[in-house]
Amino acid sequence: MLDVCLLGTSGMMPLPNRWLTSLMLRLGGSSLLIDCGEGTQVAIREQGWSVHPIDTICFTHFHGDHISGLPGLLLSMGNSDRRDPVTLIGPKGLEKVVNHLRVIAPGLPFPLKFIELSGEEEEWNVNGYHLKAFRVHHNVVCYGYSIFVPRGGKFFPEKAQENQVPMKFWSRLQKGETIEEEGRLYTPDMVIGPPRRGIKLTYCTDTRPVQSLVENARHSDLLICEGMYGEYEKQEKAEEKKHMTFIEAAQVAKEAEVKEMWLTHYSPSLIRPEDYMKPVKRIFPQAYPGKDRKSCVLDFPKE
Repeated sequence: MLDVCLLGTSGMMPLPNRWLTSLMLRLGGSSLLIDCGEGTQVAIREQGWSVHPIDTICFTHFHGDHISGLPGLLLSMGNSDRRDPVTLIGPKGLEKVVNHLRVIAPGLPFPLKFIELSGEEEEWNVNGYHLKAFRVHHNVVCYGYSIFVPRGGKFFPEKAQENQVPMKFWSRLQKGETIEEEGRLYTPDMVIGPPRRGIKLTYCTDTRPVQSLVENARHSDLLICEGMYGEYEKQEKAEEKKHMTFIEAAQVAKEAEVKEMWLTHYSPSLIRPEDYMKPVKRIFPQAYPGKDRKSCVLDFPKE
């Protein structure tokens, strides 16, 4: 299961009770952060979570409200006695940007590894999940991210017996091993069924509605999507600044056929996002206004 916490929901500037943009995910003993605006580490502590297990930090782009909290977070991670490497992922130029920010955090006790994005879509396997970055449309290079937690096939003891697989090999085959003994090959498909549906979460801020977002968010269990403006009269401004309105985000969620959507990255002028949800829910009923430290646990579907 995947622990999800929307740490900060504000765009442009922090407000009382609303830190800048950040999302944290926990799977097993690994923690992943997407964006790191001002207040991120405060929100982590308010949630009762720890900065120590964070091993991957992804950045959508390099505007200050998405990366300004990084130097302080790295210092806190160093003070927590972390020694293992931390991988940072983001658009081309990431290492240069981070090194400039590290003027105030020069002596970290752990190494930083950098993955710089340049393609339209790029993918990796990281700590038990599959991570995909995809380009969206903002006024600078910007990426969204989808996180997949795979789930193997179900074990069938009757299938193992039918295929005359010795019981001593069952657990190893369930873990994906292939075993050869006395001239016979035993493969995982002799004891388990096909892969089952896993968990999918998609996160995207700072973009106009684009097909790459729709396609990559498709069938997500949760889409966390920017809704910079809730007001109808802000449509022209959203187009000018390359952001989305609540209504546009709802249309993306509907087209992508996601299970649930949380809105985030609000304009500082948008004090009560819940006041603008009625027309959103008419388009996509499973839409909810995000708020700082809104959290959930995504689990595998019941069989």
